[in-house]
Amino acid sequence: MSTDSESDDRTTRITRKGQVTIPKALREEFGLEEGDEIRWEKTDDGIRVRKATGSAGRGMLVDEDVSEAKREEMAAEMEAEIREKRRSEWQP
Repeated sequence: MSTDSESDDRTTRITRKGQVTIPKALREEFGLEEGDEIRWEKTDDGIRVRKATGSAGRGMLVDEDVSEAKREEMAAEMEAEIREKRRSEWQP
């Protein structure tokens, strides 16, 4: 059961432009960083927000004989490069 203070930490407002801020505690808990994409999903109970993952096409450009561990390593390196590029080029 959540406390009132816990509930307050997870409440934000929608701006005039429709933007929302994800509370810091949730960003940290789920590893969300600037430039990450999130997915808004309609459910019977309301709206679900999930981190969008790019794993669907992972490995498409890698030879079949490359190990799963190496594929994961390569993907992590690419994600780090993309994050750095987003940080350096993203203008609010």
